[in-house]
Amino acid sequence: MRGAALVVGLLAAGVSACSRIPPARPHTVWVSDEQADVVHVIDGATLKETARLAVGRRPRGLALSPDGRTLYVAVSNDNRIAEIDVASRRIRGYLASGPDPERFAVSPDGAMLYIANEDDGAASALDIAADKLVRQTTVGPEPEGMAVSPDGRLVICTSEGASLVHFIDARTGALLDSILVGARPRDARFTPDGRRLWVTSEARATVTLFDVATRRRSAVIDLQKADPPPSVQAVSLVLTRAADRLYVALGRGDHAAEIDARTLKVSRYFPTGSRTWGIALSPDESRLYGASGLSGDLAVIDLKSGRRIADLKLGGRPWGVVTTP
Repeated sequence: MRGAALVVGLLAAGVSACSRIPPARPHTVWVSDEQADVVHVIDGATLKETARLAVGRRPRGLALSPDGRTLYVAVSNDNRIAEIDVASRRIRGYLASGPDPERFAVSPDGAMLYIANEDDGAASALDIAADKLVRQTTVGPEPEGMAVSPDGRLVICTSEGASLVHFIDARTGALLDSILVGARPRDARFTPDGRRLWVTSEARATVTLFDVATRRRSAVIDLQKADPPPSVQAVSLVLTRAADRLYVALGRGDHAAEIDARTLKVSRYFPTGSRTWGIALSPDESRLYGASGLSGDLAVIDLKSGRRIADLKLGGRPWGVVTTP
């Protein structure tokens, strides 16, 4: 009876239940919506939307401060980054990001944001305390993905237009290297030890693994050769804390993929909504969330069973996802 009651409650809250919902530890899911101009705030235990924060025009990239107290949101069409207090769920203020911020990364010490300014073809460094852009590095056209190494010394920027991965000195902003990858690289993530770097390429549907010390490719996973769903792409990615599993949003492939980081093989595919753009793991890594822009929903996947257990109907165009305890 408790399971049936939960399903009824979810349906009333705008959630399609795909199977019985396994219990989850309390957590919060934050979803940027580039059409509705809000950040959706969702209770992860009940899958109910508890708030909508109107942050400005076309919110996309999301990132947490290292202490988990602040959620930063790139408000692309307003040329600024919103600061949200995670505890109170209130907008604390805005930072001047430069034109058209999309994705960005937070330095390990929480002092800097490294921002992809798509219109300028630049990667910018923003001093958070001073609310000031202190450095800018010219990169290839349409910069997209941003990452910063765990030691804070190296910044990565991907250029969609040039299909390049740029290696940038975080202290000086000097461009150290530019490496060719598959067409339209999107997201980038360092492993926790900083020794390896993962990069997705949307149009080529590949995930490239770099050796950071040599700045050279050590492996390429071709999703088109891994018995994929139709129209597979490679967009956002997220790593487990142990760095043993990699999850990739497959864009117009309407799925997410799980990759074994040791064997470099696709382990599983999970169905999601239409055009899955952003993904995130729950804090306990028992669930995967996928934001789908064309269908306007958030898929909830139970990783133990591999099943999509719910779809939260958000409307608009969900873009990015972050979770907090």
